[in-house]
Amino acid sequence: MKQQGVHPDDAEGTSDAASRPDTAGPAEQDEDLVEVTHIDEVEGDEPLLPARVHRPSDLMRLLIGVLAVVVLLGIAAFAHGTTSGLEQDINKGTGQAPDLLIKIAGLASSIAILLVPVAFAIERLIKRDGLRIADGVLAAVLAHGVTLATDLWVAKAAPDSIQEALTQPSPGDIHALTDPVHGYLAPVIAYMTAVGMSRRPRWRAVLWIVLMLDAFSMLVTGYTTPFSIILTVLIGWTIAYGTLYAVGSPNVRPTGRTLMAGLRHVGFHPVSAAREEVSETPETGDRGRRYFVTLENGPPLDVTVVDREQQAQGFFYRAWRNLTLRGFATRSSLQSLRQALEQEALLAYAAIAAGANAPKLIATSELGPDAVMLVYEHTGGRTLDSLADEEITDELLHDTWQQVRALQSRRIAHRRLVGDAILVDRSGTVILTDMRVGEIAAGDLLLRMDTSQLLVTLGLRVGAERAVASAVSVLGPDAVADCLPMLQPIALSRSTRATLRRLARERAQRERDAVLEASRQAKQARHAAAGHESGPPLDKAEKKAVRAETRAEKRAIDDALDEAREEDLLTQIRHEVLLIRPQAPVEPARLERVRPRTLISFIAGAIGAYFLLTQLTHIEFGPLIANAEWGWVAAAVLFSALSYVAAAMSLLGFVPERVPFVRTVAAQVAGSFVKIVAPAAVGGVALNTRFLQRAGVRPGLAVASVGASQLFGLGCHILMLLSFGYLTGTEKTPSLSPSRTVIAGLLTVAVLVLVVTSVPFLRKFVVTRVRSLFAGVVPRMLDVLQRPQKLVTGIGGMLLLTACFVMCLDASIRAFGDETTSISLASVAVVFLAGNALGSAAPTPGGVGAVEATLTVGLIAVGLPKEVAAPAVLLYRLLTLWLPVLPGWLAFTHLTRKGAL
Repeated sequence: MKQQGVHPDDAEGTSDAASRPDTAGPAEQDEDLVEVTHIDEVEGDEPLLPARVHRPSDLMRLLIGVLAVVVLLGIAAFAHGTTSGLEQDINKGTGQAPDLLIKIAGLASSIAILLVPVAFAIERLIKRDGLRIADGVLAAVLAHGVTLATDLWVAKAAPDSIQEALTQPSPGDIHALTDPVHGYLAPVIAYMTAVGMSRRPRWRAVLWIVLMLDAFSMLVTGYTTPFSIILTVLIGWTIAYGTLYAVGSPNVRPTGRTLMAGLRHVGFHPVSAAREEVSETPETGDRGRRYFVTLENGPPLDVTVVDREQQAQGFFYRAWRNLTLRGFATRSSLQSLRQALEQEALLAYAAIAAGANAPKLIATSELGPDAVMLVYEHTGGRTLDSLADEEITDELLHDTWQQVRALQSRRIAHRRLVGDAILVDRSGTVILTDMRVGEIAAGDLLLRMDTSQLLVTLGLRVGAERAVASAVSVLGPDAVADCLPMLQPIALSRSTRATLRRLARERAQRERDAVLEASRQAKQARHAAAGHESGPPLDKAEKKAVRAETRAEKRAIDDALDEAREEDLLTQIRHEVLLIRPQAPVEPARLERVRPRTLISFIAGAIGAYFLLTQLTHIEFGPLIANAEWGWVAAAVLFSALSYVAAAMSLLGFVPERVPFVRTVAAQVAGSFVKIVAPAAVGGVALNTRFLQRAGVRPGLAVASVGASQLFGLGCHILMLLSFGYLTGTEKTPSLSPSRTVIAGLLTVAVLVLVVTSVPFLRKFVVTRVRSLFAGVVPRMLDVLQRPQKLVTGIGGMLLLTACFVMCLDASIRAFGDETTSISLASVAVVFLAGNALGSAAPTPGGVGAVEATLTVGLIAVGLPKEVAAPAVLLYRLLTLWLPVLPGWLAFTHLTRKGAL
């Protein structure tokens, strides 16, 4: 069959690996594999390997280099005394060097700095590795450009402390300064790093000697500074790895023929190899390529080949898991091929020694410098995922748990008990594969995580009842009950979590379909009962009957929702275990070192502090405090505090269920913290929905309540804007009239609406979403309309909320103005409503920037002097946005701790 390989110009050890004598020694195999004298047969067409790959390790080195440059410049900028002392010490030490040594070092380094790259380039060209030379030249050109830009920045725009750390008076001209970055050294470093010279021990030694000699000669002669040398090395190193990641590194992954040559080298006589077709996912892509190999004499083999590219897959995911979870998350993020080989071999031997059925490892070897192979005895069979449901018998489940018990008896954790790691051979024997991510001498936590993972894996196939019963029959009820705290998504494998999320979406869709169907049937029944007759206005009895029919429709929807509601698999497993051990602990264990919510809170605080500082740095507080009327400032504070009570009223007015009022006020205070990190129209909606769900309101009804509140609020906002605009007289405020941009935006929206309605796919998509919305919001609004007290509370809260903000802005204006600069309350209301609308539409947190600009321009447009408008808007935003951040964070933390958010 045809064998497809990598680009012919790739690094040694790949394309020409099968063209060298079989007598090659170990030294030569460091870079190149032995060659066979006959053609190897590889069954099936292997995927065409890309000529270049983008390695995550190169990206990590790029980021580390950028961070190191930033830290170095920060030290130079803020630690001036340290940099000066370091330079004096180095100059004092190097000044004692003999002149002859200085001259020899300078001459040798100036010659070698050019000869070493050229010599390495010739050596690479002889071995047909021209692509690496091209990468090096590109990296050198980019590094030279960066050095020129850095020199220009240091000379023209950098702070004086950075300039003093990177330059000094030139020995030849005291009026001139030395170069901040060496224009020839940084390109040489970038070139040698990009071509891979650092991975060759001999060339690496020569490289470091040349660099040290050059740095020594430059420091002694006074043509550079220590920080300049370090910055030059960092720039060259960073640019090199940035270039490698951008253009890709030559692909050195071994092919099937390379595998055949490697097998012969360790004593086997392969006849053919067939590649196992397995889809690579972020979780399984680093498990290696698998081959079925037939031999001239003896049973076939299963061979796994792992190379650097596969080893790097999933690096960022593993790094994130190791950072956020406690010390048992995953294997090392930066694990070498040698470490991976030793770990998998150790786990294979340990599993067999424990009495578990696992593939028998019979040989290991390196396939050049960038790949390893593991040779197993062939274990034919099918994975658990490929078995039909009727093939998964109770005996098979029992045997699976027996293998896990054997591992756990010797404190071995598998760490990945998913369907494709459980193999069933022709005789029905269960074999545990994919042991490379396991762990020996595992703690109780890891063993319980294995139990919970296998419970979910089997539960997805046979249901919670059979999965739990089979586990109890082998491990015992106590061992199964102890795993309940581990029964949480974060403790499961990535593929299992994805499956659970998919099932959750399917359950939610079935619930929505059931609600829509119940609503449709109830409406049809009501219309059928009412008929098509039109008569005189309804009397009280008929109105009462209509209300009863509406309540019956709501009950039908609730009943349909209850019938369609399904428990997730994790809850079902917990219930099955609790039936056996009612006293079993069910509280999930704390597995996260850093919770996403904690991280978000920290980031939110940092962003809020940044925006606050940028707002306040250019304000002179002395004159503002001296000229302020503190009585009006106190009134503005009172109106700002009252707005949270009004916000709670506007929300509870659309929630028929009983929700604590004080806790609702606290939730609105917490919203002042949430809106710092999210647009104003998004953060509040999400927080209120979450709060209502935690308060006992069903998720669908909570969304409907918040949606109804937002819908009523939008209508009230538009009506008030029109009313106050009419009272103020828009002819005096032309800047508030619709502009051409607004008209163009409305026309664009109209065109989009026409396009959506004319395209069947888009029309169906929108209609489905709108039906889902009205299926919840409209019945919710009908419920509120039947409760006049709730309706008055909701609408009154909205009006009071707007009044509080308007009065707060008006009090802020009066705090810095006088009788001659006052404006009407209606004008203040128009400016506030316009600014609030723009702030809700702005994508910045809390509408920062957009609200301030709109309010300031609006107040100036209605006749307020700029000297009064600017501090008034600042005071208003301090009271309504920035100062409530700390109380909001305290309320958010308190409600979260109490389980209310």
